[in-house]
Amino acid sequence: MSLLAILLAAGAVVVACGLVGALIGGLRWSLLLQAAGMAMIGAVGTAVLFGAASVGARFRSGFSPALGVDRMSGFFLLVLSLIAVPALYYARDALRGAPRARVTAGLSGAFCLALVGLLTARDVTTFLGFWELMTLLPAALILVGRHDERARRDVFAYLAITHLGGVGVWASMLVLAVHGALGGTPLHGEGLRALVAVLALIGFGTKAGAMPLHSWLPRAHPLAPAHVSALMSGVMIKLALYGLIRVLFAWDAPAPLWVGVVLLGFGALSAVGGVLYALFQHELKRLLAFHSIENVGIILLGLGASLVFAAIGRPLWSAIAFAAALLHILNHAIFKALLFLGAGSFAAAVGGLGLDRLGGLLRRMPWTGGAFALGAMAIAGLPPLNGFVSEWMTLQSLLHVAVYGPFGVSLTALVATAALAATAALAVFCFVKVIGLVLLGAPRSGECEAAKESSVGMRAPVVFLAALCVLLGVTPGLLVPTLAKLRLSSVPLSVHAGVYLPGTGGFPTLALTLALVLLTIGLWRLGTGRRAAPTPIWACGQAVVPALAWTSSGFTKPIRLVLEGVLRPTRELTTVRAQSGVVQEVRYEAEVPHLFDTLLYEPVTAAALRAAALVRRLQSGSLRTYLIYLVGLLVLLLVLVRLGVLA
Repeated sequence: MSLLAILLAAGAVVVACGLVGALIGGLRWSLLLQAAGMAMIGAVGTAVLFGAASVGARFRSGFSPALGVDRMSGFFLLVLSLIAVPALYYARDALRGAPRARVTAGLSGAFCLALVGLLTARDVTTFLGFWELMTLLPAALILVGRHDERARRDVFAYLAITHLGGVGVWASMLVLAVHGALGGTPLHGEGLRALVAVLALIGFGTKAGAMPLHSWLPRAHPLAPAHVSALMSGVMIKLALYGLIRVLFAWDAPAPLWVGVVLLGFGALSAVGGVLYALFQHELKRLLAFHSIENVGIILLGLGASLVFAAIGRPLWSAIAFAAALLHILNHAIFKALLFLGAGSFAAAVGGLGLDRLGGLLRRMPWTGGAFALGAMAIAGLPPLNGFVSEWMTLQSLLHVAVYGPFGVSLTALVATAALAATAALAVFCFVKVIGLVLLGAPRSGECEAAKESSVGMRAPVVFLAALCVLLGVTPGLLVPTLAKLRLSSVPLSVHAGVYLPGTGGFPTLALTLALVLLTIGLWRLGTGRRAAPTPIWACGQAVVPALAWTSSGFTKPIRLVLEGVLRPTRELTTVRAQSGVVQEVRYEAEVPHLFDTLLYEPVTAAALRAAALVRRLQSGSLRTYLIYLVGLLVLLLVLVRLGVLA
């Protein structure tokens, strides 16, 4: 057994010891053990990614359990460890005093082990077993801490949608295993390959939260504890993309052109739809959940472009687009975990995350607020942070699809490029709203006024993740060639004609970063050199109260009016009058309904319930009725045999 295999096994054992320790006592040291074990596992993934030999078995088409790590799973193990270590460390303080904290800590360790198990699975049985565990454990984590009816209903929706979509995962994996494709034998027959591709798109796309299969995600993610939300949004949905990559880029390869075009369509819809619905949310964690859908869309755009380039004979650009998708997987995991952990700190400090009840938290929580602001700028794609790099590479890839592809594909790529550009602009607008309402301005509640900075154990992880956002934005060239070689190992990627990989040369990005830092310092010094005398705020003669401050709805109303025909917002105006008829109060409520729920999922659910009620009538409990059913079935079978339908 190699040293890396021993280290991997030791890391899993340490996490398991932490899991058991959490259940029998010692919350803080057990979570620290879990974090240490995940760091050991991440070290194995990093070593394999950057050139070490694969660990353990290769993929097999048999059904006997097998484990191993290759370069692709090594990359995802690195992503997992970069999120799990700070999330588990954060939970040491965040869970202190929480109800059923030890159970939550134990289930958190089990969830991490399930994620590791999925990435190291090398046969269909192990893969599907850990796939189901990865789905069930977050539901258990949510229900441990939440007992209200809404939580139970949303968890049921999460389980129902992901398991229905999971049929595609099971079917595609079993077909691949039966035909030996997991072991390297290519599938024969275009129909069979198309069936596997469609099943994989539905199954893995549902778990990834791609529109229109996403309805579970904004329900489940906001309900979980902050560190679990970070793992779910930062890692769990990425492992669905890991499965999709395995199927489309390896086991069912080469994928036909239409698969890449379909991925471009899914990506464009998810990116634009996710950011649009995020704009109109009034609760911070639900807003962040919709942004996960948006970023899954950006990743799908990169994967779709890679498949299109491969189909039209452009292997170099296929590798670049693939590297862009993988880099955005890493980047999104980091800044989304940062934002969810920051949101958890805000909730602990003020008791809620309603955007219209927050405000002024940057002054009161400078470390957490500053790190959260960096994460917000990273997810908005602002340079020189990490979100900009991967979005810029994806944009270049889409533009080159439009240049090199046939007419229909070029047209699709142009639409996808426009969707990505619109997504980037709307994401900036959304997080300007978030920063303005959450971090800046005056406090809108007494809880915000009295908020204090979180403990060192809760703020150190968010600062660490914020530093990673800066580091990966300044030096992405350290990682991009390695990621590209996962798709195409024979082409050097240091210098390319017609394409610039941000940070590969190092100097342009470092120079831009230094210029921005110097400009920021200069403006800060200029602003603090002279202070104007404070004066009262003029509000048309009224007393300045929180009710007069900008609200989430007011901030987004211009876009809501422009897109009224698409979004179909609802409004309710209530006027309260005294007995004399004088108006005492006017209440205005507006809501942007989730059209995928109202137009797709709710009608389907209603039809399923009606069908179930109809079938329920057949179960009368009468023995004579059941005998009649059996006789009828026997007659039907005899008729089919007589007609030759059944041999």
